[in-house]
Amino acid sequence: MPAPIDANSSVTRAGEALRFAGVLLRAQVPALWKQLPAIDGVRVLDLGAVASIDSAGLALLAEVASKLDGVALLGDPPGLAELRSAYRLDDQLGFAAG
Repeated sequence: MPAPIDANSSVTRAGEALRFAGVLLRAQVPALWKQLPAIDGVRVLDLGAVASIDSAGLALLAEVASKLDGVALLGDPPGLAELRSAYRLDDQLGFAAG
């Protein structure tokens, strides 16, 4: 059964931070891509208001992080640590060496 679409999922820019909120699940990712503000100068991906994340949400974050010159992650939504481990991603969502 697909995840319900959460109208409260969003991404906004606040200074050097992109703030994600709601759920970062497959059903929401296409809409979040369309909402994505300009990322020049972003230094932080704020995940403090993210309720849950799946591999599609992680892919969105990793793609954004790959376009930035070093990024810090704030917050630890349920599922993020397990997904990062499964995909061997480091704390900046790049592929971990080894």
